[in-house]
Amino acid sequence: MTRHGKNCTAGAVYTYHEKKKDTAASGYGTQSVRLGRDAVKDFDCCCLSLQPCRDPVVTPDGYLYEKQAILEYILHQKTQIAYEKQKQAQRSSNQLESKSEERERVERFKTKENSIVSKPSTPSHLNIGSEKDGTQSSPGELSSAATAASSSQSLPSFWIPSLTPEAKPTALKKPSKTVLCPMSGKPIKMNELITVRFTPLDPSLDRVALLTRQDRYICAVTKDVLGNSVPCAVLRPSGAVVTQECVEKLIKKDMTDPLTGDKLSEKDIIPLQRGGTGFAGSGIDLTAKEARPVMQA
Repeated sequence: MTRHGKNCTAGAVYTYHEKKKDTAASGYGTQSVRLGRDAVKDFDCCCLSLQPCRDPVVTPDGYLYEKQAILEYILHQKTQIAYEKQKQAQRSSNQLESKSEERERVERFKTKENSIVSKPSTPSHLNIGSEKDGTQSSPGELSSAATAASSSQSLPSFWIPSLTPEAKPTALKKPSKTVLCPMSGKPIKMNELITVRFTPLDPSLDRVALLTRQDRYICAVTKDVLGNSVPCAVLRPSGAVVTQECVEKLIKKDMTDPLTGDKLSEKDIIPLQRGGTGFAGSGIDLTAKEARPVMQA
């Protein structure tokens, strides 16, 4: 298709290309973009720092973290400094309010005491009946007239500063003692973290030289290269990382850890959560969406 055909505005059909271009230019409507390979973290990177792990640990749900990062996160969630500060500020504000209420009560009492004078039972400004024909107003008419007089003295405009609502600080709720995993949203505890031991591809390389390579780790049993395209699992007793194919074909036959010889259960085999490969066939949704205002007719 030529350039003139793409920019043609005389066509009877609103093409997909024109719709995408107009949506991006208008600033309205939800946009969805498929993430590429550069937007996907490697399988051996921490879910918090997004960097290769020095001392990796894994949760029972299979999310990999740097040990220092996840422990700092748990300790930070347990602190209640903000809650205690607000409780102290709330106590001081309550004390000030109680003192001001007591002061207002005294002032109201003084005002009532000073206003005690003899007054006629029917005020002259509420006598609605004419004096010429000698008629008097009924109690209902007197009350309606008093209501009208009081309403005329009130301020009807809501934008007047004395009538505008005050913006009060949002009250914080007491933080829960349960710490939630930042990825799965499930409760997490320090004693549930499992130490992960990756098997390097070349044990002679140091850490810096190992991180510069794309293929860094291999399966502890089959020696296959690990990556985002290879489903992996962590064995709880030894912390070794093996491929899911090795689990299905070898380990599940006798349910024994090949490195330590310990008996395994289904909970001891933890599938490792990994990122996608950037290809649609990886089976992982890599679509990012941005919600924007929508124009409605």
